[in-house]
Amino acid sequence: MQRIHRAAAGCPHCGFTLADADAIFGADEVGLRALTDAAGLLRRDEQRRVEQAMWDFNRRFPQLFIAVHTGSFSGVANLRQFGFWLLNRGAFEDVPVDRPNEAGVLIAIDAEAKAAGITFGYLLDPFLEEEDTFLCLSRAHSYWLEGRFADGLVKAIEQLESLLKKRCRQARRNPAKFERRVARPPQVDHLVQKIRRGRQTGSTLTENEEARR
Repeated sequence: MQRIHRAAAGCPHCGFTLADADAIFGADEVGLRALTDAAGLLRRDEQRRVEQAMWDFNRRFPQLFIAVHTGSFSGVANLRQFGFWLLNRGAFEDVPVDRPNEAGVLIAIDAEAKAAGITFGYLLDPFLEEEDTFLCLSRAHSYWLEGRFADGLVKAIEQLESLLKKRCRQARRNPAKFERRVARPPQVDHLVQKIRRGRQTGSTLTENEEARR
């Protein structure tokens, strides 16, 4: 599955725009958790393992966040377009508001079509290439074929973490090479952040957050 940039004005490679995505999936913001297993692929203990891998990633890269969404998208023509739309319109209620969607990485799994894709925010554009996201999915592929979705997700997240560590080292040696190559899109995050704040105010800690304290 190929990547597609998160950019309100549109993807610089294929021209697919947020307006196009809204026409397909709707223009409303969507409140959800960073791990949303709508397809029911993960048992409770497996959800905890994946959440721990996500938490470890977020701790190592405090500017970024990672999200996972599973579902059966029988009416969705293109999974990467869905990923682009969700990373734009998703108000991830358990993600701090100082981590914008532009700094997010979304792994989407279509259980019915047996397909997966990775979408990342435009702030990561200097650090990730299409080949990188393919490599992350490749690390998970054999596990997913066996129905071991948690194992595959953990492997994909670990591979992504390894790649970003490598790029960070390279960026320190040659910062000019890693300057942002995509113009900043118009702001579409104000409503997403407002929804996040509203959902987080007065909310109780999740099991994993309590365990970490």
